[in-house]
Amino acid sequence: MAFGFYKSLYSPNQTEPFRLSRSKIDLFLNCPRCFYLDRKLGVGQPPSFPFTLNSAVDKLLKREFDAHRAAKTSHPFMAAYGINDVVPFQHELMNEWRDALRGGIAFLHKPTNFFITGGIDDVWQNTKTRELIIVDYKATAKEGEVSLDADWQIAYKRQMEVYQWLFRQNNFSVSPVGYFVYCNGITDKQAFDAKLEFNVKIIAYRGDDSWIENTLFEIKKCLLQDTLPPANFNCQFCNYRKAARQFETS
Repeated sequence: MAFGFYKSLYSPNQTEPFRLSRSKIDLFLNCPRCFYLDRKLGVGQPPSFPFTLNSAVDKLLKREFDAHRAAKTSHPFMAAYGINDVVPFQHELMNEWRDALRGGIAFLHKPTNFFITGGIDDVWQNTKTRELIIVDYKATAKEGEVSLDADWQIAYKRQMEVYQWLFRQNNFSVSPVGYFVYCNGITDKQAFDAKLEFNVKIIAYRGDDSWIENTLFEIKKCLLQDTLPPANFNCQFCNYRKAARQFETS
């Protein structure tokens, strides 16, 4: 599917659907001002460094689960965490859903004329209920057990909920419970030996996508206004711009 006709910046007079990625929805929730600068005025936040090790873990996990997808078998991780009667979901669009640059899993929200997109990591299926289970891979290296308890991990939960919502809008039956396959690098080995090992934990999360519909209308309202939203004092980018202006005028 081609997306060339979707404009990168929002215009109040445009008639074409406006492409809005899952990450841009999260940007709006974090800071409407930064979102407006990015999507309306074309002034994006500086990009972060690529997480190449995380990408390598993603690629290897996908390859591993794809082997079970082809064989129609459960992964041993599933049994270890009591996830029964579940196998990786087989679908001809799986590779497209995973490709965020091509749009991933997408849906046109007609009330706002937003074309919502998101690139998923994996989808499993309950063989008894036929419900789809959204799965996201995460990689880190930290002391102790991984969890979803940190405040900043609200972004992970929203990510899961947007994916669940997108599949539901595409007429799939989706379980409210998704899973994070969380890989934690082991750093207490006596030697590196050119090998990085991980502990893998599967964390269940019950999503609630009820916030999405209203948020899309709030985003539309934000994009239609002619003035910048107020600065968010919890936003490091807003604070940086404020500090830079103070030095420029001093």
